[in-house]
Parts: sequence; C-alpha cells; structure tokens
Amino acid sequence: MFKGVRPILYGGREVWPLIEGGKGVAVSNHASSGAWAAAGGIGTVSAVNADSYDADGRIIPQVYRALTRRERHEELIEYAIEGAVQQVKRAFEIAGGKGAININVLWEMGGAQRVLHGVLERTRGLVAGVTCGAGMPYRLSEIAASYNVHYLPIVSSGRAFRALWKRAYSKASEWLAAVVYEDPWRAGGHNGLSNAEDPLKPEDPYPRVKALRETMREGGISDDVPIVMAGGVWFLREWNDWIDNPELGTIAFQFGTRPLLTQESPIPQDWKTHLTQLDEGDILLHRFSPTGFYSSAVRNPFLRNLEARSERQIAFSGEAAGDHQYQLDVGVKGKSFWVTRGDLLRAREWYGLGFTSALKTPDNTLVFVTPEEMKTIRKDQADCMGCLSQCSFSSWADMEGNSTGRLADPRSFCIQKTLQDIAHGGPIDQNLMFAGHAAYRFKQDPFYSNGFVPSVKQLIDRILTGD
Repeated sequence: MFKGVRPILYGGREVWPLIEGGKGVAVSNHASSGAWAAAGGIGTVSAVNADSYDADGRIIPQVYRALTRRERHEELIEYAIEGAVQQVKRAFEIAGGKGAININVLWEMGGAQRVLHGVLERTRGLVAGVTCGAGMPYRLSEIAASYNVHYLPIVSSGRAFRALWKRAYSKASEWLAAVVYEDPWRAGGHNGLSNAEDPLKPEDPYPRVKALRETMREGGISDDVPIVMAGGVWFLREWNDWIDNPELGTIAFQFGTRPLLTQESPIPQDWKTHLTQLDEGDILLHRFSPTGFYSSAVRNPFLRNLEARSERQIAFSGEAAGDHQYQLDVGVKGKSFWVTRGDLLRAREWYGLGFTSALKTPDNTLVFVTPEEMKTIRKDQADCMGCLSQCSFSSWADMEGNSTGRLADPRSFCIQKTLQDIAHGGPIDQNLMFAGHAAYRFKQDPFYSNGFVPSVKQLIDRILTGD
C-alpha cells in the first residue's frame, strides 16, 4: 500500500514535497510554475533566458543587434534578467499565496552570477529559493543568503556536495533548504556524470542518495533538510520504501518531464503530442552539448544528424607519419592533411555522397558535412552571444579575452538558437528536444489515455495518489 507523502515546512509555510523541475529557455515559465505553487507544491521559474512581454502581453523575440560577441553578451544578460523578473512576478500572482516559487539557474550559463543578482534584487519577497546545477556553484549560497533566499544545490553525488559544503555552503548553512540529487543517467537536460561513471551502466539511486545523506550528516545538517530525488520519478508508489525511511531522512520529489504535458505547460502542441508517442530507448544520453556535459534529449532527426556527423570523422596529421601516408584529396582545397589509406577511401566515399566540406575539430580530426551544413555551422558560430560560461561550439568563454583557447568544434551546435526555436514553435524534428528517460511512460500511463492532458492541479492530485 502507498504510504503517501506529508507536507513539509518550506519558506515558512507548509507545502507538498513535490517540486517542479526547472527547464531552461522558456519552458518552465510563470504559467506552469505559478499553477504548481497554487496546487500547493514548489513551482520553479526557469531563469535561463526566460521570455519577457510587451505591453500587450506578446512575447518579445530575443534579437541581438550588437556587432561584437562581448556586446551581444551584455544584451543576453539584459534579456535574461528582465525575462526572469517578469516570469517570477506573474508566477507569484498566479500562486495566490499558496505553495512556493523557486527560480532555477545553470551555474555554467553565461553571466550566471550577474543574472542571479539582477533577478533576486528585483524580486525581493517573491522568490523562496534558488535551485542551481550544471557545474560547481560555490558562490550560490553566498549570493542567495545576501537576499535572504534559500538555496538548493543540484548534485549527482555525495562527493560533489562535500566539496561545496566544505568550501562554501557551511558558511551559510541556515539558508540551505534542500539538496537536489539529480540522477545522472535518468534525468532530462544536462547531466552530472563524472569521468569515473559509465554512461551505459545506470546505477541504482538508493545507495547514492544514502551516501549523500551520510555526507550531509557529517556536516551536521539535520535530517529535516530534504534530499530531493530528481530524474526518473513518475509514480510515487514506486518510491514507497524511500518515504519515512530513517536511512534517507526527509525526501522530496522533483518532476521535470511530467509537467511538460499539462494544460499550463507553454511548450507547443507538436511537442506535447510527440511526448505521447515515445518508446523506451527514444531518449539519448549524449555528449554533443557545447557545455561539455552529458545531456539527455529525444533521439529525433536533429540528434541523429549530429550522431551521423561525428561518424563521418577521420584523424589526420600535418605531415606524413606512421600510418598517415596518404595526402587527403577531397574536402580540404589543397591544404596538407595526411591520413590512413582506409580513411582516404572513406573520405572519398562521403565526398561522393555530397559531404564535400571537411571541417577541423579541436582533436585533430576532420568531419565531413554538406556545403549547406557548413554555412549554417559557420553562421551560428559567428552569431554567438555568449550564452554559456564556456562554449565548445563557438570557443566563447566568459573570461578575459572571451576565448577558450581551443578551436571551435563543428561536431556540436548552438544550444541557445535551438532551444529558443523549439520553445517558440520551431520544428520539433530539427531542434534539440530535452526530456527525461521516463518520457516513454506517457504512452503507457492510463492517466493520459485518449489524448487526455491534465491541468497542473489534476497532475498534482494524481501524483499524490501514488500514480
């Protein structure tokens, strides 16, 4: 029998231990997060390039007019702060004093600290907490505490939390509201897999969360501070033995994928429909993201094209050496690239199929693309507005000189462009479509049969039954 969850105290009020996962670039907006809070949970406004609106309530397209990357980066930060502030204010209004509103930021987004300061400064009293992952957000606690706001770091191991706690968080311990454990194999979006972990061998989250709780206890953190289980959560009854479990302490649950398919979810109808058609295995854990992190998304034609591009790849050397005794004669316009005989034959074959442009990667390899693809890649790289602290696709870095010092990587893509496009009605097969690995369950869950799309309130009521 399903035990059921009890309300927890958060930000001075009782809320359900159910958190809406923050989904960046206009997906977790005021409508979904405000409704989540109004239903008694913790709604999450994404402060990652959120939409802002004109006087008539229409979304203002984020157009970059400046000529230099550095100036476009300033435009990006202005858009980000203004959008998140508008979203928080609207969400707070919808919540009507119920639940709580968090904001979510990615530590590795461009100008993350400036955006966080800018948003919290202008939303005093409206934001209960900040969830933050994608990197090691050491300064999160200090920034949040300076505005009397709670913080909820997102980690994928006890080891990562220990480093954050020792270096910074122990100094602002009273503002630590929860620690989000995000399963690096099952969560959607960017994943915190370490180099020591095998992307093809998902680990059971229970021992990892138990180890995280032990690390928290070592730091003197009360068992009343929840660990939020995120990634792969669908039916709460499947987590029955986690609830009221003295080994784990207080547990809350984060839902990132399920809130995509609600009436209030702002994603386009095509995206919602596609979610109900997925099968197990249709979500790919991949390494194409320009952040350098693993990430999970629907394996649609956009991702398949990136997979195929990386497969059309050969190693080269600048002079004849070892096995590299054959001068490449296709795709490189007279430059000197020496390759193996087998790779020369493969390159000629790709050339014959229309992949006539060879682009250098930072790893001394060449990838073969069509002239159209090459044009798009070069334009997207030139249009970079510094949306990440470091970008492998454009070589932008949020530091002096604004360069990673590495060659831009044509095997990746402009993440800002594709996420903005899909969120605002662009083709779902030609854009990155983030989703958690449990998304195939929409098709199997009777709650969604006959095309039923619940309101957020109906979804939370359903979740509370154990289903």
